[in-house]
Amino acid sequence: MPPVVIGLVSDTHGLVRPALYDALAGVRMILHAGDVGGGEVLRALASIAPVRAVRGNVDPPGPPVAEHLELELEGVSIHVSHGHELGSPTPATLLAHYEASVIVYGHTHKALVHHAGARLVVNPGAAGPRRFNLTPSVAKLTIEAGTATAEVVTLPL
Repeated sequence: MPPVVIGLVSDTHGLVRPALYDALAGVRMILHAGDVGGGEVLRALASIAPVRAVRGNVDPPGPPVAEHLELELEGVSIHVSHGHELGSPTPATLLAHYEASVIVYGHTHKALVHHAGARLVVNPGAAGPRRFNLTPSVAKLTIEAGTATAEVVTLPL
């Protein structure tokens, strides 16, 4: 079976950078880890692939975003939340709190791929307005033969 590639996005804060379309072209699905900034962002991302999103600390509660997502894709369990529910999220706190094989979060705006044995913690970074002198980014999660890997994709300013 061919690998499944999922786009990971967070902290768009109402901005969809044009480079995001190329960065996520061909993904099967997009998971947004919160601080979406409105339905326009979700509609724009849906032009690339189906989108599932969670609420960040600046998003209003309720549809179309969930508090968190628990998915299973190709035998890999995935948890998606913004991370703010744990204060200042770190890979260690996320791994202790959630049991999924892959944990996707946002909030810090810092892109990160952390391996903990067979488990993976991914923060795609912030795709929206540049803050904290960090380069905007997204990530791609690839699932193949029951194993997940991730890579961060930087977006031009």
